[in-house]
Amino acid sequence: MSERNFFSELKRRNVYKVAVAYIVAGWALSQGIAQVFPVFDVPNWAIRSIVILIIVGLPIALVLAWSFEITPEGIKRTETADAMPESARQKKHTWIYVVVIGGLVSIGLFFLGRYSAENQTASPSGISNKSIAVLPFDNLSRDPDNAYFTEGVEDEILTQLAKVADLKVISRASTQHFKSAPENLPAIAKQLGVTNILEGSVQKAADQVRVNVQLISAMTGAHLWADTYDRKLTDIFAVESDIARAIAENLQAKLTGSAEQVLASKPTENPQAHELYLRGRYFWNRRTGENLKKAADYFQQAIGKDPKYALAYSGLADCHVLLPVYPDLGSNPREELPQALSAARKAVQLDDTLAEAHSSLARALASDLQLSAAVSEFNRAIELNPNYATAHQWFGECLQSQGRVEEGLAELKRAQELDPLSLIINSLLGFAFDTAGKSDEAIAQLRKTIEIDPNFWIAHLYFGNVLEHRGQLKEAIGEFEKSNALQAHAAYNLADLARAYFLVGRKEEAQQLWDKLQSLSERQYVPAYSMAVVQLTFGNKDEAIRLLEKSYEDHAPFDSADLGWILVDHRLDSLRSDPRFKNLIARIFSGTRQ
Repeated sequence: MSERNFFSELKRRNVYKVAVAYIVAGWALSQGIAQVFPVFDVPNWAIRSIVILIIVGLPIALVLAWSFEITPEGIKRTETADAMPESARQKKHTWIYVVVIGGLVSIGLFFLGRYSAENQTASPSGISNKSIAVLPFDNLSRDPDNAYFTEGVEDEILTQLAKVADLKVISRASTQHFKSAPENLPAIAKQLGVTNILEGSVQKAADQVRVNVQLISAMTGAHLWADTYDRKLTDIFAVESDIARAIAENLQAKLTGSAEQVLASKPTENPQAHELYLRGRYFWNRRTGENLKKAADYFQQAIGKDPKYALAYSGLADCHVLLPVYPDLGSNPREELPQALSAARKAVQLDDTLAEAHSSLARALASDLQLSAAVSEFNRAIELNPNYATAHQWFGECLQSQGRVEEGLAELKRAQELDPLSLIINSLLGFAFDTAGKSDEAIAQLRKTIEIDPNFWIAHLYFGNVLEHRGQLKEAIGEFEKSNALQAHAAYNLADLARAYFLVGRKEEAQQLWDKLQSLSERQYVPAYSMAVVQLTFGNKDEAIRLLEKSYEDHAPFDSADLGWILVDHRLDSLRSDPRFKNLIARIFSGTRQ
């Protein structure tokens, strides 16, 4: 048969028409499956299998079209049908109806899909279906000292998920309030603002590790996906990436190119460096001065094993940024800040795609008063990891400190959405409400924070500040006294309580607290900013100016409760017209320390 005759025969036997009709009908069917099946929680592998079967069916349909023909008397072989009278043969317009109907169905399903996508991204409670919380993993290792490793694997899976922009991922600080397999998942999910929960366990023995994970719909209790991974320790990064991909796929979250790149990356090739890093993060997560010192030591050891380990440099930078908050250990910002900047810059240099590194650098730059550069780094960090609550928190503080109050409030609200049970974020959000002139919201927010943990002294301190701002001095003193009882001899507590006592006429007690503050400053770093606020209340304006200038010279952190409050602190309002104060503000916002 010649080539021309072959193509003529294809046309005569309706093969072309069958091909067109099959493709249109197949496409319509695949569209319907893609739109309808997810509503019934049909897994993606089943949808893919059906689509593959439709594709495989095309050549089969073409072979059948060549060999057979439909007639009023039923299906006949083509040769038999050709021998039948013309009047007894099927009219050949059926394929047109198939194409038209298939096209109409496809268009209808397209618009149905668009409508469904807009209306089904949230559950009936209004919470996104693409939201997840990773609960603490069980440590099944015989050695309880391996708890750091279990926690580290859980933390790294959470971090991988957080970099998928299409997901809402709750921060670890909030999920750690719950046990690994709680009984009341719907209540926990509602508290955390998610619809899905990931549970898991880790078992480590020698150079082997087993990770069990299961993804659960918190509303229905249905198990959406589960798997077990038995690997060598050197493969742990691949396991974590595989888990993150599987979860994103099951929640139908889109993976961007940058997210794929991050999931495919391997932070270090050195297993010893990785274990040291996990130990560092274990102590970092238990935020005390002593634990920060231990964390910094482990991060430094990790760097010693792998000098190109960007995450370890980022962790080290975070430690040096926060250590001045714990001056009883002998730390002070003038010594810690240069180390923070150096480690953060090294982290970014080693891995420019690391959100944690950019956030660490931003925080260090803000403390060094390089505010424009800090804002750029915060934006980059959030672009890389939109779910990084700490970046939103620090960015919010940075914006607030520059007088960009509403923007700062928005960032802190976002941080609180991602880490709803974080005590420090909830406390800062309360103070931000007050700064924005929303004292009722501030009081409600701080009361809520105290309900979460009545022993969190910073919440009482901020609550006292808000009440004092409203003129409720008696109630403010009560909160300051609670804060001081919980964290005795903290400089912030001594300063705020001394000021409040003075304002209600308890001047002798105020003086005694001032004497304690001065004595403390002779033994360790005390924020000169706090001392300046007390002296201004005492009426010593010149001394207050001097102490504020000293705060600047001390390289005081430019964050909440310290020099970062200088633009928005109502307690300094009586200084704002003073030329010396205006000059100090100009120096602070010049772009660099002079």
